Amino acid sequence: MKIAVLDDYLGYSARFADWGDLGGDVTVFHAPIPAGELAATLAPYEVLCVMRERTPLPAELIAALPNLRLIVTTGMRNLSIDMAAARARGITVCGTASRAAATAHLAMTLILLATRNLVGNINALAQGGWQAPAGRDLEGLTLGLIGLGRLGADVAALARPFGVKMIAWSQNLTDARAAEVGVTRADTLGALLEQADVASIHLVLSERTTGLIGAQELARMKTDASLVNTSRGPIIDRDSLLAALRADRLGNAAIDVFEEEPLPADSPWRDAGLIGSGKLILTPHVGYGALATYERMYRETADCVRAFAGGAPIRVIE
Repeated sequence: MKIAVLDDYLGYSARFADWGDLGGDVTVFHAPIPAGELAATLAPYEVLCVMRERTPLPAELIAALPNLRLIVTTGMRNLSIDMAAARARGITVCGTASRAAATAHLAMTLILLATRNLVGNINALAQGGWQAPAGRDLEGLTLGLIGLGRLGADVAALARPFGVKMIAWSQNLTDARAAEVGVTRADTLGALLEQADVASIHLVLSERTTGLIGAQELARMKTDASLVNTSRGPIIDRDSLLAALRADRLGNAAIDVFEEEPLPADSPWRDAGLIGSGKLILTPHVGYGALATYERMYRETADCVRAFAGGAPIRVIE
């Protein structure tokens, strides 16, 4: 089999998985393949191993890959794969286990960085100065969780020992679910944003959540509040957020996910003034990307290919 491992930015597929006994020709792509070159580059391959949603596989691309028989995605849900198109072609789609803990831990880390203005202080020291303005500890603050699924609940558990008051909102959140997690349900998104000293997003990207946080929503937040996004970039309107930060209508923001990844060198996100002051904290979509997560994902990716070659696919996504 000809096997392509896509978007292995850090070379971890060779470190964490055994590909040698697959009896196939394995090619690892460390850099993203330009969109216009995807069909020609991937046409020879029977197996595509994809890392999350880094390379989307829409219907038109799947149709252009005549040899494709197996897709293995890290994680058991990948909304960037057109499952109907894969099924229509008889292509098997398998997934690996994932780890929610790493993303929740990063969200909590970013909450702490933002509220204590730690990045502003780190940058002040690195630039030859001393202290930047002090931040706040979490005790007594209100943490607003936008989304209270598995990740939102994990962040609530991490935040509880810090003495925060916690409220939550999502389109389908019930009082029973909020009580189960030990938080108070906000009636509306606007009510949550008005109360929150820190708002942290934990929603799946969909038509309902794309652009959910725009200029009107940001205007309802406290001028010293922090906004954290470890979910998906398009949930926040980028230009509205940057405008609010530049006008001091928002305390700061910590962002791990973007509408275009990898982030282009000329992206408006790369605002040196906002970053240097600590008003904008950027991390390169590393929420899930802890070493233990990569180890598990790549090991199980190779296992899925091995099982498929042996006629017994595992972790098939229907």
